Amino acid sequence: MKTIKFIILIPFTLVLSSCQKYLDIKTESQQTFIETSKDCQALLDNYGSLNIAYPSDGISSSDDYFITDNSYISNALTQEDRNFYTWQATAQRALASNQWTRTYNKIYTANLVLESLNKIRDNPAQSTRNALRGAALFFRAFSYWQIAQIYSLPYVSTNADSNLGIPLRYTSDINEVSKRGTVQQTYERIVADLKEASSLLPNTFSVASRPSKVAAEAMLARVYLTMGEYLLAIESANIALQIKNDLIDYNIISKTNVTPFVRFNNEVIFHAVSVQSALLNSAITAQNVAKINPDIVSTYDNNDLRKTIYLKPIAGSSGSFSFTGNYEPTTNGTLFIGLAVDELYLTRAECYARTENVTQAMSDLNTLLRTRWSSGTYTDFIASSPAEALSKVLLERRKELLMRGLRWTDLRRLNNDLNQKIDLIRIIQGNQYRLLANDNRYALLIPAEVIVNSNIEQNKR
Repeated sequence: MKTIKFIILIPFTLVLSSCQKYLDIKTESQQTFIETSKDCQALLDNYGSLNIAYPSDGISSSDDYFITDNSYISNALTQEDRNFYTWQATAQRALASNQWTRTYNKIYTANLVLESLNKIRDNPAQSTRNALRGAALFFRAFSYWQIAQIYSLPYVSTNADSNLGIPLRYTSDINEVSKRGTVQQTYERIVADLKEASSLLPNTFSVASRPSKVAAEAMLARVYLTMGEYLLAIESANIALQIKNDLIDYNIISKTNVTPFVRFNNEVIFHAVSVQSALLNSAITAQNVAKINPDIVSTYDNNDLRKTIYLKPIAGSSGSFSFTGNYEPTTNGTLFIGLAVDELYLTRAECYARTENVTQAMSDLNTLLRTRWSSGTYTDFIASSPAEALSKVLLERRKELLMRGLRWTDLRRLNNDLNQKIDLIRIIQGNQYRLLANDNRYALLIPAEVIVNSNIEQNKR
């Protein structure tokens, strides 16, 4: 897609800097090159800027996978990687570039487009102007949410007004001083941006790299689930599924290909991927790093096609499996973390179970699973109570959304449920490492570079 190469996306560490040498930079000098609606669209269509390189440290910190002692001490990993893998209280990125800056640059771009729409010289149709504003709002909200899952504590209604959220940027002015609001303010802004985006965007686009109404509603369903707003999540999931409900019949997917899914496959609503991580490399040789948690592997039925499509035996490592179900066709640790129809069905099913609608919960679950099992072998799941329905849905969510970038968020929110919370354990070189439910370490330390160049408060330890 077309990009505007002469518009410089300033690293966001500068946004947070209070250094005098940056105070003479004027945003107007950047915006003079954005003269038309086509220029705005070109910025929003920059796949290499807005659709890739979202934070991966939450995925690295989750329990979908494990690594061996040899992998742990290999040169492929940095000491920072090892610290995050073992949940060290001091685990912190020295540099902000990959996990922080690249996502805040997306927010900078979104704000730049929002401001430029008031100044462009052409006079586009209102539908065009709406789509541009809606897309910018979506990208800003999607980016806020990704950062919030890593660097602020999870949303809990009883303390959301007091816990620290993330810096919320509303302009492209790099000299504006950033401050951390509350978790409540963070989620209110995400929801507001997505609701407005939904009202402005067309239902769908022919390419899933562009935000759409269905993407905004699917993201709202994800956010509302995270907040425990189950009825609102159902409402957004209903809207999204009325627009797009395509499910892939896994019987037509290769069981041998290590990248069986094409980019922008029929289930994808919005395509986005994480920044590459050496910890999450999914090659199928003995030298690979990430091996899927055997507790998950054991839950797949032999007739469940995900067992062979998502999992491949690792050569030279008996009983170990690599993940090959990535909706981004690569094995290099760059993972699909976007929005897809299967997640919508699981979100709605969980919310139905939590609101005691067992029949609808099982209906959604069965609709999804019929497309995942070998033809003629699937028998519909049933549940006799909301608790049983919820248990079945959460298990299938874990199996279906494996390595999708959602497990860390799920752990954070499920830790508030006495029946679902768990303590995580890893054993490396004979040493046991634990991450207790609701530990402060579920909010990772903000990169040192950001703290040095700003006055924002660090997360507690």
